[in-house]
Amino acid sequence: MPLLLFPTSFGTCGLSWNDAGITGFQLPEETEALTEKRLAEKGRTQRAAGDAPEWVTRIMLQVQRHLEGDLQEFAGSAIDWSRVGDFQREVYRQAQKIKPGFKRSYGDLAKALSLGPEGARAVGAALGTNPWPLLVPCHRVVSADDKMTGFSAPGGVRTKTRLLVLEGAELLSE
Repeated sequence: MPLLLFPTSFGTCGLSWNDAGITGFQLPEETEALTEKRLAEKGRTQRAAGDAPEWVTRIMLQVQRHLEGDLQEFAGSAIDWSRVGDFQREVYRQAQKIKPGFKRSYGDLAKALSLGPEGARAVGAALGTNPWPLLVPCHRVVSADDKMTGFSAPGGVRTKTRLLVLEGAELLSE
């Protein structure tokens, strides 16, 4: 699968794709080489030999605009859902319903999926393996007491908070 690295105000991001859609997205790591390595670890990828298809370029431009503060919706992006199981897909689709500037708890998503009280942990586990952070906005999911927890993308909770601030979400301080 081809991959594309591109600059953003947050650093170098990456996208990989196939004919079915986006197969992976990578937020910036400490170096461009590490960003490429992390994206390649998500699937057999290598840098695209030629220009990316127009639909991939469009998503890249959306990511760049979003990270500049011109907030974008990614729910309509072509994603290769075959890369994840049914439960993950349903969790990710619930996460995609959360608009920029808003947050929901793991429990809220579990409830939307008609899961029991322990469902929040399963939702958290699914979000922790999200191959498309930002496109599937797992950073908008917080703990029941509104704390910033559980963000497996580069930079962890600091990146999660940075994305929420960029999007204008109300954050509580202790």
